[in-house]
Amino acid sequence: MARILIVEDEINIVRLISFRLERLGHTISAAASGGAGLVAARQLSPDLILLDVMIPELNGFQVLERLKADPATESIPVLMLTARGHEHDIVAGLEGGAEDYIVKPFSFPELIARVSTALARHGH
Repeated sequence: MARILIVEDEINIVRLISFRLERLGHTISAAASGGAGLVAARQLSPDLILLDVMIPELNGFQVLERLKADPATESIPVLMLTARGHEHDIVAGLEGGAEDYIVKPFSFPELIARVSTALARHGH
């Protein structure tokens, strides 16, 4: 299946998402900060990134900007997964190059559907 990188600093959220996605056959990696997420994206070349906005070092919007500016990572689809659900945040994420924007709290069926759709769009 797909290699998915979760950039999220709340370990319980990482565990829950990992458990669900691994049951579907995906391989999961995680990073707990923006800087670590950028390093992991370059090293692992994942098929998809789930990116929180409120993370240490660099926030998710800064990480997204850097991912999309780097030829090595620009084509990796990014799903923003965050509690920041204001319209201007959603627009900023989508205009910044995010494939989708999911607001916490989310349902697992919705998350799985959005992950599957994004992967299918990119040939996985």
